[in-house]
Amino acid sequence: MSQQVQKELEVDRYTLGLVGPEQKWAGTVADGGTVRTHTLPACWGPMITPEFRGGHEVTRPIRVENAEPGDALVVRIKDVEVTSVATSTGSMREREGAFGDDPFVDHVCPECGTKWPESVVEGTGEESIRCAECGANASSFGFEFGYTVAFDDDRTVGITVGPEGASDLADRADEAMALPDHSRQHPILLYKPDEIPGTLGRLRPFIGNIGTTPPREFPDSHNAGDFGQFLIGAEHDWGLPDEAALSDRTDGHMDSNDVRPGATLICPVKIDGAGLYVGDLHANQGDGELSLHTTDVSGRTELEVEVVKDVGLEGPLLLPNEADLPNIAKPYTDAEREAGDDLAAEYAVGDLADAAPIQFVGSGATINDATQNAFDRASTLFGMTEGEVRARCTFTGGVEIARLPGVVQLSMLAPMELLEACSLDGVVREQYGL
Repeated sequence: MSQQVQKELEVDRYTLGLVGPEQKWAGTVADGGTVRTHTLPACWGPMITPEFRGGHEVTRPIRVENAEPGDALVVRIKDVEVTSVATSTGSMREREGAFGDDPFVDHVCPECGTKWPESVVEGTGEESIRCAECGANASSFGFEFGYTVAFDDDRTVGITVGPEGASDLADRADEAMALPDHSRQHPILLYKPDEIPGTLGRLRPFIGNIGTTPPREFPDSHNAGDFGQFLIGAEHDWGLPDEAALSDRTDGHMDSNDVRPGATLICPVKIDGAGLYVGDLHANQGDGELSLHTTDVSGRTELEVEVVKDVGLEGPLLLPNEADLPNIAKPYTDAEREAGDDLAAEYAVGDLADAAPIQFVGSGATINDATQNAFDRASTLFGMTEGEVRARCTFTGGVEIARLPGVVQLSMLAPMELLEACSLDGVVREQYGL
């Protein structure tokens, strides 16, 4: 299907919790063009809205000119602007009878049995999401421990509020969450949790779910190796037969707080046009997303895209801001390079190898499985043994937890000749000014 190629593309239409080749395209952006999205909160809003087939609400897929399977899509994150003035979050509890195999995916009204029931809002609190057919509480989730956060005008800090503040925000939930016009989720502020009031936190917004479209349809929250485990053997429409089927994922759901303005993401292309999608904007998050959820917000993003041909990535690569890299994985300074040259001469090593930072995103059922997945992806891309990958990542990198239970970022200073061999040297040099 041909579409007009646009140098700049604005996107404000969304899926109902799914990513895959069957989704309607948002439009086509030029190779080298700019994408701007009006992005929604994910997690809690879609989680409490039983019409959704996945735990997020992400943009429709964006076709990128020239992108073909086997290529890599370079996504430079230029800007993220939070437009919500508050949000609610916390750790979750599941509501018995409101779902089948998976509370994020196969929702069902616990009283009338309607699957993915249409819902209406009646009042505020955890009983406010009602089945349009029978009037029962139709939401799959409540808070095990929850809190509401209000932001300052500059979105630099947030403070948790008490019952009065949470109730006020619940009464104007749509306005405070600033949901885009075409969103179909209920705002989580309706639940008005009010624990740990008076806690001040720093904000640093980032994109939690961003990537390319997988060749089979996934619930958007399950396009990763950890959440994807819940699809294996499931009896709903998106159940997978085995672990091998999960290899179709593109790991868009990373929840890495380093995917923020100034970072560059390099995504595998697995369908014609790549199908870039964006969602799950967060105001802040500590490493690991220890509650499994964080401060979901509405906002706007600006992204620049570029296609690199014939890279053959198995999963995403991340080039964080230099400040976000582990200290030993940062580019060499001139003084360090000079000292290294002196040592090389002293020990007859020959010329020092040029190297630059790169991170492999790995995902799996556990952190150990995710790290092994990252080792495997690095070995495949660079043609290294696992032993060499482990050695380089120990001496010039490390592993960081993006999300529990199973998404990691594996850093190394990669030899420039290997980056040149897979046509990624130019992207890396540009990112770090090398």
